[in-house]
Amino acid sequence: MKYIINYENKIKKVLNEKVYKYYIDTMGCALNENDSMKYSGILSKMGFEKAENIEDANIVLFNTCSIRENAEKTLYGRLGALKNRKKTDENFYICVVGCMSQQKHILEKIKESYSYVDIVLGTHSMQYFAKSFYNVISLNKKVVEYVEDKDELTEEIPIIYEEGVKASVSIIYGCNNFCTYCIVPYVRGREKSRKTEDILNDIKYLAKQGYKEITLLGQNVNSYGNDFKDNSYNFVNLLKDVEDIEGIDSIKFISPHPKDFSDELIKYIATSKKVSKQIHLPLQSGSSKILKLMGRKYTKEKYLNLVDKMKKIIPNVSFSTDVIVGFPNETELDFLDTLDVVEKVEYNQVYMFIYSPRKGTVAEKMEGHISEKIQKERFQRLKKLADEIIYKKNDEYVGKIYNILIEGKSKNNEDKYTGRTADGKIVIIDAKPEDIGKEKEIKIVSNNKWYLTGEII
Repeated sequence: MKYIINYENKIKKVLNEKVYKYYIDTMGCALNENDSMKYSGILSKMGFEKAENIEDANIVLFNTCSIRENAEKTLYGRLGALKNRKKTDENFYICVVGCMSQQKHILEKIKESYSYVDIVLGTHSMQYFAKSFYNVISLNKKVVEYVEDKDELTEEIPIIYEEGVKASVSIIYGCNNFCTYCIVPYVRGREKSRKTEDILNDIKYLAKQGYKEITLLGQNVNSYGNDFKDNSYNFVNLLKDVEDIEGIDSIKFISPHPKDFSDELIKYIATSKKVSKQIHLPLQSGSSKILKLMGRKYTKEKYLNLVDKMKKIIPNVSFSTDVIVGFPNETELDFLDTLDVVEKVEYNQVYMFIYSPRKGTVAEKMEGHISEKIQKERFQRLKKLADEIIYKKNDEYVGKIYNILIEGKSKNNEDKYTGRTADGKIVIIDAKPEDIGKEKEIKIVSNNKWYLTGEII
């Protein structure tokens, strides 16, 4: 299915070729960030320019996440803050898109409590955005649209990539795992792999534009190709083809599922010159009992065996992970199992979340929900352990030399530049503007807990 383009010129005519500005507020994961770049492409085609802040925008688009309850509260708060402006500014439009708006109860709440929102589209409706906006400005007709999961993916949607040397490319949408805590399969649909040709064409285009590092995105990237009729092409084949693209120096991917991490993939990462040796390997819990309740399809022992295998085969491999604290029926012994795995693996980064029930999931209806007090106490204990390990491991880098791609200016210090080691450690560097996009020999000189500092040799 191709992106619908016949409304862009109509919109420009209705707006009398005036310059309108857009602002996108992105909530959630890397896939949402990638979707926001596509919405930027669509809005740009419609004649809009990007606003630096929400106050200067004629159209504000909230790209929502439904993973945790706080995301819903955040959205409703931000919609409420725009109510008065919507009343007084006839050239101001509010749109809600993404995972949250793929849930029918959210659609109903927005219609009832935030009726001034102009457009609400779910995850399967991006290609209809220009048409929806045309209906709003020409017919004064609000659009609230719910589309069920489709078998066919929409391609050729315009996209504006962020400036720099790194870019992300989606390779597979949806998820077949149905973990009991997760809403993603219900809002993103079942797994659908993009055509290999489309992915490789996107990456070749990025390479020609000067991008050096590519991150392959998916809810479960190592399931890529499982839905093809011909099962002869898989995720490893895709990695090999990406590695052959001239100009691409580094390849990363998020997020894989431990149960689908094949020996073939491990061996390829070990020998690849471009695929990162930093592996994001979601754990969620270290307790086999809790993992079963979560529907994760592996045990603590299998997870640790997988990590041990990677450490033996992949040189200088390192790991980051996701952990959910306080899942229903988690006992103190279950939590100690999680701490045990964190201590044994020695992650470079741990993304920690307190369990939050999501409407429509199996876990929402489970008995044995944990009190907020216990959840927060366990969260702090996990954070303390993870921070201690990270700081200790960072000390091991000091004094060593690494080849590091200079990615751009530091977000926190305009006078400094950033890069990453092959295993994903952030390095703050004294460099020059002309160094951006180049690989340099960097000596690590200090450990600052959350990052390293280095100097060009």
